[in-house]
Amino acid sequence: MRNTARWAATLGLTATAVCGPLTGAALAEPAAASGLYAPSALVLTLGHGDSAAAVTPERAVTLTCAPTSSGTHPAAPLACAELRAAGGDFDALGARSDALCTREYDPVVVTVDGVWRGKRVSYERTFANECVKSSSGTSVFAF
Repeated sequence: MRNTARWAATLGLTATAVCGPLTGAALAEPAAASGLYAPSALVLTLGHGDSAAAVTPERAVTLTCAPTSSGTHPAAPLACAELRAAGGDFDALGARSDALCTREYDPVVVTVDGVWRGKRVSYERTFANECVKSSSGTSVFAF
């Protein structure tokens, strides 16, 4: 049941992030004004536990990086810049070198689902604790 709820929340947020710009005034504007771009809309979730299948998401944010940076992510422009620099590879995101974290094991799971530059993305990573998560990916996982 938990996994079903997680997928339902993820799909709902992804649909909102991807289809939201297509409603209202955006439909009235000419397509040439926005230019051509590959869509980049992601839903990031966070929960405490060993794996996404066994965790109920505690927080979720949206991150849209094309055509402009937006969403509910607290540092959307910086997170998008970091993802562009890493080529959309979440494993390639650097860690802060000045972070001092304890060796306490209180696992935190981050998932990313959506579209990056027109390609489907599904990513899951378990961090040893909140400090390790916050030091990885600098801004992308800081929500």
